[in-house]
Amino acid sequence: MKTFFVVLLLHVCFVLPAQPYQLKKVKNNHSASFRGLSVVDDQIAWLGGSNGWVGISTDGAKSWDFAQIEGMENFSIRSVYAFDGKRALVANAGSPANILLTNDGGKTWKNVYANDNEAAFIDGMDFWNEKEGLVYGDAIDGKMLLLRTGDGGLTWSEPQSRPSLNEGEASFAASGTGIRCTGRQKAIIATGGITSRLWATEDKGGTWGTLVPPIVQGENTTGIYSVAIDGPRIIIVGGDYTKPTVSHHNNLYSTDGGTTWATPEEGVHGYRECVEFISKNTLMATGPTGIDISVDGGNHWQPLSDEEGFHVLRKARKGTLIIVAGNNGQISIVQKEN
Repeated sequence: MKTFFVVLLLHVCFVLPAQPYQLKKVKNNHSASFRGLSVVDDQIAWLGGSNGWVGISTDGAKSWDFAQIEGMENFSIRSVYAFDGKRALVANAGSPANILLTNDGGKTWKNVYANDNEAAFIDGMDFWNEKEGLVYGDAIDGKMLLLRTGDGGLTWSEPQSRPSLNEGEASFAASGTGIRCTGRQKAIIATGGITSRLWATEDKGGTWGTLVPPIVQGENTTGIYSVAIDGPRIIIVGGDYTKPTVSHHNNLYSTDGGTTWATPEEGVHGYRECVEFISKNTLMATGPTGIDISVDGGNHWQPLSDEEGFHVLRKARKGTLIIVAGNNGQISIVQKEN
């Protein structure tokens, strides 16, 4: 019995967050629903929201300037990639699908890609560096919408090889984190729905293979919603957005590049739309029912906040700033407790 309590105590101490965080709400009078978020560094961040709204902060998310992109008033900006405080790319969900570029901090926008196919639907974008990046979306004529740029988003073209998707296999523009470009040439793209899997490339989208995690799937609303990568470690979260409190088979991790998959001993607490590495072993995941944190690489998750309505959480690419955003203009800074 004594041994049992010692083991139990060690277990509890191990899974509790070693670096506690708290949410600091950012006051604003905006009511857009935010799903696109790009945090450049500890000062600069960009948001994309419903009805064509874009927000820019240059003071570490303490204050925001919002503007509505002309001509995008009926579209939701769900994919955002910012290079600095002046230059950024955004894409809308739905058809016609558009990618827009600004070089003056959002004052003016140039449409750099347009697709009026009724099936066109962009789900996310990411970059390896300042010039090279990918955009992906739902299938058109059975093949994934896939675009590549080599000039920082000025022009886009389809690679010769685009993944062939199964009937009912699509993606979710829930947080823009269904795609991750990593290293110099690798990328992973998550699909969901009737079939849910990970598509992986090691040559900047020239060729693709698949990883098949045993995540919940089989319905149009199920599957992988977000993926996070750190070397050979891959974390996936998702579920079914029509069942936001259900956590069954919606969270897995791999330590060998997706060859094998493990179910966390304690998983995330409900359907999650976004997962992000905060440090080598710390991750955060968010969705409509709250935010979770793991301090052991994704094997144990603890609730960080039960505040509802969040969709996206991102850490600065160059820095430590963490921002979470969601419905009705919700924006918070996730910071360490003093």
